Amino acid sequence: MRKLCLFIATSLDGFIAGPHDDLSFLSIVEKEGEDYGYAAFTETVDTVIVGRKTYDYVLQHIGPAHYDNGERDVFVITRTARPAEGKVAFHSNGLVELVRKLKGGEGKDIYCDGGSEIINELLKHDLVDKMTISVVPILLGEGTRLFKEGRPEQRFELVNAQPFDTGLVQLVYKRRYL
Repeated sequence: MRKLCLFIATSLDGFIAGPHDDLSFLSIVEKEGEDYGYAAFTETVDTVIVGRKTYDYVLQHIGPAHYDNGERDVFVITRTARPAEGKVAFHSNGLVELVRKLKGGEGKDIYCDGGSEIINELLKHDLVDKMTISVVPILLGEGTRLFKEGRPEQRFELVNAQPFDTGLVQLVYKRRYL
């Protein structure tokens, strides 16, 4: 069965974005030639699930090839239906059902790139199997929290912890089922 994996950065105090969806804090750990294992991670997935706001931000700041490389299926979770663009489908109906269907199908793992509403809905339904969380050495004080209240307790097992010279620490957890 395919696994649903997160690969996401957060501040020390648990925010994935500052006020007004500000992601500028990520720049403090940017280093030429360092991708913190992102390229290797994306080789293990063939499907991406992403919220519309995150998708729009990436389109504007990085470009469409970040998600749609012509090889991956991309599902943008949105409240407004839109026609597909290449391998990018705009999904406005039933996130949980979509993920269960994808997990039961054939292929590589599934990458959820956020945002927090999508992640927390998946956690609420116990659908996250692995998390790679890159902790950026900054306290933002406010913004968008990675983990919200209102989901069941879930246990994860630490698979790897890797510090980098930029101060970023990457934690990899897999779901521990009882």
